[in-house]
Amino acid sequence: MLTGRVNAPEINTEYGWLNTEQNWSIKDFKGKIVLLDFWTFGCINCQHIVPDLKRLEEEYADVLVVVGIHSAKFDAEKQNETIMQAVRKFGIEHPVVNDADYQIWTQYGIKAWPTTVLIDPNGKVIGQHAGESVYDTVKPYIEQLKEQFEGQLNKEPIHFHVEHAMQQKPSLYFPSKLISDADGNIYLSDSGHNRILKLNQQGQVLEVIGSGNQGFDNGSYAETTFYEPHGLALHESVLYVADAKNNAIRKVDLQTQQVSTAAGTGELGYYFLEDKLEEPVNPNSPWDLLILDDFLYIANAGNHQILRMDLATEQVYRFAGSGREALTDGPLREAAFNQPSGLASNGPVLYVVDAEASAIRTVNTQTGMVLTPLGRGLFDFGDIDGHVDDALLQHCVGVENIDSNIYIADTYNGKIKVLDLERQKVRTIAEGLHEPNDIIFLNGQLWVTSTNSHQLFTVDITTGEKQEVKVRFKE
Repeated sequence: MLTGRVNAPEINTEYGWLNTEQNWSIKDFKGKIVLLDFWTFGCINCQHIVPDLKRLEEEYADVLVVVGIHSAKFDAEKQNETIMQAVRKFGIEHPVVNDADYQIWTQYGIKAWPTTVLIDPNGKVIGQHAGESVYDTVKPYIEQLKEQFEGQLNKEPIHFHVEHAMQQKPSLYFPSKLISDADGNIYLSDSGHNRILKLNQQGQVLEVIGSGNQGFDNGSYAETTFYEPHGLALHESVLYVADAKNNAIRKVDLQTQQVSTAAGTGELGYYFLEDKLEEPVNPNSPWDLLILDDFLYIANAGNHQILRMDLATEQVYRFAGSGREALTDGPLREAAFNQPSGLASNGPVLYVVDAEASAIRTVNTQTGMVLTPLGRGLFDFGDIDGHVDDALLQHCVGVENIDSNIYIADTYNGKIKVLDLERQKVRTIAEGLHEPNDIIFLNGQLWVTSTNSHQLFTVDITTGEKQEVKVRFKE
């Protein structure tokens, strides 16, 4: 990796810089070790390496500069505003350049997200690494460069004056998944605040589960910490939470108001093809949950699979998906998914929103077959209604089933669409949302989270009219 060095291509584009007050060039970082992170914000693997980058930034604050190169996959990921929302959501503290037309990507010969590129203090490319495990891969080379360039290093930290977050966060901050209970109350993952809210249908907050701090602590509602919670599922007096960035399923006892961990250790669990087929596994960025019969089904976004937890034993096993990222139908273990992010059901059939393929998949829990009623592949996306053969979605992450209609949070299109399975057609019923994340049907209408505008809406199922539900805390 330390041979054949070439001059690092420049990193400016016409689309500009974010999270900093000025444009930067490779020449500005002379005397620094530079790590470029090529990412796109909807990619779960790109999200996985954010903690590695933060760890390296902290350990080598005097000599290392990290720069994000945002080379978008989806059209909706090319806008400065949506990239900046992701920067806030993920707590990124280094500058990011918008590489919307792949100019920098092409110059560096990048092939996949995420890829990191290491540059020495003289502006020479050392090498690149595609995939996760960035900390363990890059750290030895940083140590080697520190030793090699000891007399030439600029050890004065560069202050980028990044915008960490809004000065005053709204009542909801990146709200994501939601469910309702038998009394018509709503449980909502307030993911940016790392907590769960229980609301009535007027938006009054009845209970707050979690301190609001980022962490992995069990205990009372006030003591508990989460790290970007998403999917929720109710079973009797227990609320299960997909604690996505903790790679865990948390268990909320609604009677004792205590939170424990049902599955997961905090570490990312990896298993592909024939790995660990008949043994318990840990979740990997669990994004949504659904209870069917005596099982909790888990949309395991980080490993492109559906997992299944036995509610009696709380053991989690692989259920569907080989772990390859692809749109492949067939028997459970031969099928492949693309960052499954939402679940609904009709009888024994699970409906899965397969975000990176912009697809709707079905998993028949009785026959063991996976099919694709809507969607074509990893790079087939858009905003087209009509017959399923022509229709296109863009990175959908939420789904609800009502009879033969599948309601879809078409996230990057900012719309709610419905797939009519009988007519085999897709149509838009509501638009103007900001990355809608989830949908439930309650009291004759749809309830939708508009994640990037930090709002909760009801949507008339016939007219598509939206009405904001103002979330209010007790005085």
